[in-house]
Amino acid sequence: MYRSNTENGDSPTLPLRRSPTPSHRDYNLREVPRIGDKIAARAEDGRVFFSFEYFPPKTGQGVVNLYERVDRMARLEPLFVDVTWGAGGSTSELTLELSGNIQRFFGLDVTMHLTCTNMREGQVREALEEAKRRGIRNIVALRGDPPAGQEWYTCAEGFEHGRDLVQYIRAHYGDYFGIVVAGYPEGHPAGLLDGKLTYEQELHYLKEKVECGGDVIITQMFYDVERFLQFVADCRAIGITVPILPGILPIQSYSGFTRMTGFCRTHVPPAVLAALDERKDDEDAVKAFGVEYGTEMCRRILKSGLVPGLHFYTLNLESTVVAILENLRLIPKFESVRSLPWRPATIDGRRSEDVRPIFWANRPKSYLLRTEGWDDYPNGRWGDYRSPAYGEWTEHHLLGGGGLYTAAQKERVRTVLGTPQTLAEIGAVFVKYARGEAAAPFPWAGEPLSPETAWIAAALERLNRHGFLTINSQPRVNCAPSTDVTVGWGGPGGYVYQKAYVEFFCSTSKMESLFEAAASSPEFAALSIYAINAAGEQRTNVRKPRTNAVTWGIFPDREVIQPTVVCPESFKAWSKEAFALWIQNWASIYDHEQGTPAEQRSVQLIRDIHDTFWLVNVVDNNFVSGDIFKVFALIS
Repeated sequence: MYRSNTENGDSPTLPLRRSPTPSHRDYNLREVPRIGDKIAARAEDGRVFFSFEYFPPKTGQGVVNLYERVDRMARLEPLFVDVTWGAGGSTSELTLELSGNIQRFFGLDVTMHLTCTNMREGQVREALEEAKRRGIRNIVALRGDPPAGQEWYTCAEGFEHGRDLVQYIRAHYGDYFGIVVAGYPEGHPAGLLDGKLTYEQELHYLKEKVECGGDVIITQMFYDVERFLQFVADCRAIGITVPILPGILPIQSYSGFTRMTGFCRTHVPPAVLAALDERKDDEDAVKAFGVEYGTEMCRRILKSGLVPGLHFYTLNLESTVVAILENLRLIPKFESVRSLPWRPATIDGRRSEDVRPIFWANRPKSYLLRTEGWDDYPNGRWGDYRSPAYGEWTEHHLLGGGGLYTAAQKERVRTVLGTPQTLAEIGAVFVKYARGEAAAPFPWAGEPLSPETAWIAAALERLNRHGFLTINSQPRVNCAPSTDVTVGWGGPGGYVYQKAYVEFFCSTSKMESLFEAAASSPEFAALSIYAINAAGEQRTNVRKPRTNAVTWGIFPDREVIQPTVVCPESFKAWSKEAFALWIQNWASIYDHEQGTPAEQRSVQLIRDIHDTFWLVNVVDNNFVSGDIFKVFALIS
């Protein structure tokens, strides 16, 4: 929306809070799919929000990088993100893929751009149907520019203006989609160029778009705050009452700034131009000024009380945007903002899901893939009556593995995993992961290590050095505040609990020694152990295997919430995937035919582990004073 085209009641007064905290409403906000409703829910709590825009990259590696960046930025809890649509639908397939995958795997509501210039009605209908199929509930409806080298024209059975697209969506889909429209605080660039439209006429057309069904306005980029505030006042004066979000494009480089402001004919205050001219030969100084000025702009806008939140044009970058949000104290550093220990899904049908097995904690995208065919999702207790039919594990480019590795990714994986020749060298790779030194790519983790792992990192390192190859864990927690920055979740006023958990691969002899040690003393009676090998043989010390809650929370005026469980049936499904990753995501990085002798030995070592080791999980049910690692001291 920042480019020079149309792609690109009383308003609530929202105070800028210095240390925002989640509310009870935030826990259920994921159940509100449309953007206007999400903004209204946040406004009711009086909390400022922010959102991000991304564009489809031109290369495959760029797409991989973007997914990684979106994954990181999702942890900042934006209210939504949007993905742009190329002129004339030139990036339509990639825009749909990006939007659908972000909606499906990253726990974010996506507002997908859709332009109608030089597009027939059938093409627009097809795009909307595909968006609906992918679970997208919000559209940025724009006229757009024609593709490079083409002239603008009205297609037969096509659209002439953005409002035509808004009308079309409302006529054919009712209230299914939330609709965002574009606003231009300084007038549309094309209008400025040809002089056909006055500022007042553009305001009139904006009001028409809203009256036709627009729920929210996001503005074109600007650098003159006073002009933006006047634009909002002018909108309100003519009866436009929907939320207006300022489009903020942080200054990240001198050349990029001059190119974009020239392209969009953006007014830049003389003081800003002078400051940038002084720094134009110092890239770091330009970025520092971009953060400083972007922060000042946002503070002035929020202080006005005229907007409910901020929308950032990220240019697929993050550092400057994050720095501005930190300066505004919109990213709490000392309080948790998580609604659950894992990111809730935003696909209709599973928005109310609030219980998952712990096994996929580090591979949530795989869990989503394997359960997307379920007719119902756990809400409340994961009952013992459930026998979940998990879908087969299959490769997906977002899971990062096997034949779907790009050449660059495969090289990164080899750099992290090396060519281990002994079990001790294999263990050293797991030690690096437990230390956070090999966050990705690691076969059993598509996510960075949880901060809570630091509490038990030394114990995990000892296990890995003694042949217990850990892939998942959590420390015990007894009545921590739900706002605790490390383990908290669910909103303020509550308390959270965790049973200590550790999951690992080990040899048959170590597995048998573990069961013997656990049975040797009453002090280990609180340990629940499950073990399974690649052939499907199982062992357990639990008399009546059943679902075991390992994380739960107590909150005012709510039932007990138990979002993480150990489920014996789910463990069987997970074990097949966990064992397969030895071959698919590790052994596959080496050339099996032309590889070096060292690579061939690594492949054989990995296959031997796959064939002979056991996958084991241990739960210490004594969450008050237990020490889950003590039993391992008895094992040689």
